[in-house]
Amino acid sequence: MAKAKTQALYDVHPGVATVQGWIAELKEKTGRSLEEWTAFVKKEGPKDEKSQREWLKIQHKLGTNSAWSIAARAAGKESEEDSPEKYLAAAAGYVEKQYSAKKEVLRPIYDELLKLGKSVGSDVKACPCLTMVPLYRNHVFAQIKPTTNTRVDFGLALTHYKGKLPKRLVDTGGIAKKDRITHRIEITDVKQIDADVKKWAKIAYDLD
Repeated sequence: MAKAKTQALYDVHPGVATVQGWIAELKEKTGRSLEEWTAFVKKEGPKDEKSQREWLKIQHKLGTNSAWSIAARAAGKESEEDSPEKYLAAAAGYVEKQYSAKKEVLRPIYDELLKLGKSVGSDVKACPCLTMVPLYRNHVFAQIKPTTNTRVDFGLALTHYKGKLPKRLVDTGGIAKKDRITHRIEITDVKQIDADVKKWAKIAYDLD
């Protein structure tokens, strides 16, 4: 029941499809499958992971991402992005860690923002990462991040908004940095999640 609830609450991160595509194409592009590369590194490669990465890049002409991923698997580090099932199993754990210890008091704020974010459209996907929970439509249009022990930032992608923005929307510098999230609303109490917050979440959703 708990697993089904997690899968209903969270969605598979787009990065999972990217990793699966890389795995599927690896043999055709390099001559070895992921399993074959892993076995090869264990048998023929250097002993430590850092040296294995360099060996894969220099001796076998693999790209940085491929070298890091193969070396990590050779070291026995499984990736949650290897399959949708692994990712969804890990997703709830990411959130639990984000709102643990001193940040546990922020969990009601997170729960309410997640509920609000998913309410702005039937196609909204919540895809937890290690430090935040991005909300997707076609791209990330919002994110929920416990920035301090007393505050959750509700980030919004407002690059294409043409009107004047209120002071409540804090500029993140995202436009200059070419980040998706350009503004944030600081939330320190559930009561601050009002109609205004929902309005801006819907605007960010509609802009995507």
